[in-house]
Amino acid sequence: MVLSMKRWVGHIAVVTGASSGIGAGIAKKLVEEGMIVVGLARRKERIDELANNLGEKKKQFYSLKCDISHEQDILDAFEWITKKIGPLYVLVNSAGCFRNDSLTDGKTENMKQVVDTNLIGLTICCREAIRIMKENNIAGHIININSILGQHIPRDVINVSMYCPTKFAVRAVTETLRLELIHQDSPIKTTNICPGATETEISLKALKVGGYAHLFPENKMLLPEDVADAVTYALSTPPQVQIKELTLKPLTEKF
Repeated sequence: MVLSMKRWVGHIAVVTGASSGIGAGIAKKLVEEGMIVVGLARRKERIDELANNLGEKKKQFYSLKCDISHEQDILDAFEWITKKIGPLYVLVNSAGCFRNDSLTDGKTENMKQVVDTNLIGLTICCREAIRIMKENNIAGHIININSILGQHIPRDVINVSMYCPTKFAVRAVTETLRLELIHQDSPIKTTNICPGATETEISLKALKVGGYAHLFPENKMLLPEDVADAVTYALSTPPQVQIKELTLKPLTEKF
């Protein structure tokens, strides 16, 4: 199998949650690989900061304010991208939301916010990206950045509200999309990437408020760049090869 990113050079990739962490790492990596990247996030000033750090490659990057928990924001963003830049070839869903709350007595607003961001917003992004790819006869690629907590929940992980349920659901969404696209004879690929503990704002917040340091040693986590490398690996495969799911874990992760 020959791995190459050449077929994506000069084409558009959309990365959600691009203001920090894994999303920012992926956006930077795809720009370095020659793609035109549109970073979506609520904190536009943070995406602008990322753009300013890209040097000469800044012209390959666009920052766009978008709250993934609001459908109209998503629809407006994808319409703007298509009209102003062109149709996307790659979508990487990296936006995520975590709330330190329980299911047994937690706040409904926290549950809804996590579901709207991690699951509903992600699914709407997939739908809109696939629609654009089909309209333009693009053999594109949808990559959902999931979590090891979408495969297995350690017994000590509590008070994470709907985080784990939504991550299990994202795995199901990705597989459902894969099967739908196969039945439609579509060349569009889907990949579910499940990183273990990674140095991001969400992970560090979880460590601080949840007391999970024994499970996720802070100084031995994956880096966002490691997940970005996994994304380019999936994208680098030839047309007949589909990486259905990819799991990354820190060497020392204890579950």
